[in-house]
Amino acid sequence: MMLEIDNLHAGYRRLEILHGLDMSIAKNEIVSLIGANGAGKTTTLRALSGLVSSTGGRIMLDGNPIHGMRADRIVKAGLVHVAQDRALFGALPVFENLEMGAYTQKRTTVKESLDQVYDLFPILAERRDQLAATMSGGQQQMLAIGRALMARPRLLTLDEPSVGLAPKLAAQVLDAIVRIRDTGVTVLIVEQNAAQALDISDRAYVIESGSIVLTGTGSELAHDDRVKAAYLGI
Repeated sequence: MMLEIDNLHAGYRRLEILHGLDMSIAKNEIVSLIGANGAGKTTTLRALSGLVSSTGGRIMLDGNPIHGMRADRIVKAGLVHVAQDRALFGALPVFENLEMGAYTQKRTTVKESLDQVYDLFPILAERRDQLAATMSGGQQQMLAIGRALMARPRLLTLDEPSVGLAPKLAAQVLDAIVRIRDTGVTVLIVEQNAAQALDISDRAYVIESGSIVLTGTGSELAHDDRVKAAYLGI
């Protein structure tokens, strides 16, 4: 397995959000984590990336423990997180934002990574000198994902990549996620649009109150009556 999460407990100060969470992700999968607001989806991604400290359990990446590691070391280990707020450097142009994403990499790999990002998101090549703060929401999301790819991740985690985007742009972002997987990058996605997330996912998990309550293929959960009633509005 690319990622194994076993009995994970995590939260904020004295408030525990994750209560013994168990998940696994195989190499080259797209896996979705769906659930209601406050269920623990974002906390799960933040715990994986080292932004929230775990208080119990273990997180294994390619068989190596990463729980308790600093966030920058987790990036170097191959897990890169795209936060919901994108956290771009608004006063810097596109190409400098992308270069910042490659801070863990050798300079000799930067041009190759840039070419790959520009191939995935041609608009970033066209706007390479534009300040990030002046870009549209969809372009900023592409930039945030592109910057993460500059770190050459083996596992990419994305928190609500389509939030706030028009349907056409949201579809473009989700299509890009499939193409990213096709390049050999494993993907874990938290997405507000559960139907679209399940449509592109090999497997999915449902989280409630900090614990996994249901798992299956994307298609299985998309047709599960409980999931349809709770998350798909059917």
